[in-house]
Amino acid sequence: MWPFWVPEWQATIDGKRAARDRLIASVPPQPQPTPPQLVQAILGANASEIVRHIQNEDEGWTATNVVRAYIERAIVAQSKTNCLTEILFAEALAEAEALDKEFRATKKIKGPLHGVPVSFKDLFHIKGFDHTIGFTDWANHPAADDAMLVRQIRAAGGIIIAKTNVPQTMVSFECSNPLWGRTLNPWNPDYTCGGSSGGEAALLSSDGAVLGFGSDIGGSLRIPAHFCGIYSLKPGADRYPLEGCATACPGFSGVTIVAGPMARSVSDLELACRVVFGSAPPSPFSLPPLPYRDVELPKKLRFGYYTADGYVKASPACQRAVLETVAALRREGHECMEFQPPDTSEAMQRFSELTSADGYKTIYSYIKHDALEPNVSFMNQSHIPGSRSFFAWFVRYVLKDEIAAKLIMSSGVKSVDETWKIKMACNQYVRRWYEEVWEKDHFDAIIAPPSAAPALPHGSTKSLAALAGATILYNIVDSPVGIIPVLRVDPAKDQITDEWRKFGAHGSVLLENELYHLDGGDAYYDPEKMAGLPVGIQLVGRRWEDEKLLAMMHVVDKALGPREFGPGLGAR
Repeated sequence: MWPFWVPEWQATIDGKRAARDRLIASVPPQPQPTPPQLVQAILGANASEIVRHIQNEDEGWTATNVVRAYIERAIVAQSKTNCLTEILFAEALAEAEALDKEFRATKKIKGPLHGVPVSFKDLFHIKGFDHTIGFTDWANHPAADDAMLVRQIRAAGGIIIAKTNVPQTMVSFECSNPLWGRTLNPWNPDYTCGGSSGGEAALLSSDGAVLGFGSDIGGSLRIPAHFCGIYSLKPGADRYPLEGCATACPGFSGVTIVAGPMARSVSDLELACRVVFGSAPPSPFSLPPLPYRDVELPKKLRFGYYTADGYVKASPACQRAVLETVAALRREGHECMEFQPPDTSEAMQRFSELTSADGYKTIYSYIKHDALEPNVSFMNQSHIPGSRSFFAWFVRYVLKDEIAAKLIMSSGVKSVDETWKIKMACNQYVRRWYEEVWEKDHFDAIIAPPSAAPALPHGSTKSLAALAGATILYNIVDSPVGIIPVLRVDPAKDQITDEWRKFGAHGSVLLENELYHLDGGDAYYDPEKMAGLPVGIQLVGRRWEDEKLLAMMHVVDKALGPREFGPGLGAR
């Protein structure tokens, strides 16, 4: 029995964190230290290179040495960012030693991920380990079996070293919860790493794993990748399995949730998809038996792009990332055409209407005795119609912001027939997008900002959660989307100027003023304080063209040339 002065929930928090720290501290020392040059080579290798070195029996390249090198970096990443939840270091080293023993005997690798260190977002079930997703009440209830995706990665030879942190409820892009605490951005601890796959991004950006896997319903794979300077892929629906994942909203299907890979290179994203696509064994929730399909791209691609979406105007840093990408592609002979996407604010409105149809009652029910994190406090207010109506009236008629007013009113409780009508309106929007963008302009892909801003200061998402509309758009239309890191914030280039104020379409007055404080005062977007933070782009493909999108990501990445991102180049 706990001492009477210590609430059981606090004892659970202390116990989980202490157990994590003990497991980190208990990694046995290496009998013979790996030479520093080899460690750097291991950290600077992508997944295919690691497997090739092991298969070729290059000196020192064993699964055990590789796993140990990444565990050591993961420990550093944890000390700097608080990115880890469940620790599998001992199990990973045992698996690596077994792989090495089997390889010495057979000279055959287990699969295309033989010996590659991998991490998983906390929601994925791993047998014998918790999947709390930040809820204290879910602690100390280990999974009975591995998630489908975990089984696929293990079968390919991948070695799981840890699970990573998420926001409370996983409905936020600021990574903090009462059980595990806050995860920091590895490039600047005053800024968020993003969410909800924030722990994954922080770990990968610190070279603490080679591959990671997360999920995405509104930007959860893309926003953290953008904030932390890594690559990610939000596949289209049903290409990655979600069977065996924890969720705070079981049964919800208004917006499709997807799982997907996060990595330090496009080649690692591609390898992950080659392993996963079409390989899930039969189950009651089988995915299409659609293996990875190689594509041949035309020599000249046609890209559409925008820097202002009519919802929230992108910051100078995020605009510069798009424009530098466009310039790089034009130098390679590709066609790039600026266009205005249709009514992007409607996508955010429909998303909010669908995800809040029960007034967040289901999600909120799992918080129980935990304190509500400020970044998800909007869930606690959606059921109060009077306050929402008054605030919406003020925003619409005083601030003259129709976009924000509709968004405020979108979060109320709906009846079943209201929800069906919203879903029908959502489907009509998807059809309209397809006709006005893909059919009209015949783009191969779209280049867009992943967010109006680079990583934001801790606490800012309480008032800026709606910035996720930049990524939510592509969940609504179900496009595959990749994130490519492009540059880092430069105060000399990324200040707000008079030209920026005039350039492009403006959107929500409320959100833009909150982000930029255009009327004066301290702004969340501050290139002086943000100096050095990564900035990426979204590369958007057509539905069912995941493989073509990955091929185009290679084209864009090559056109951009060497940058401060990739294996071995992470935050230190």
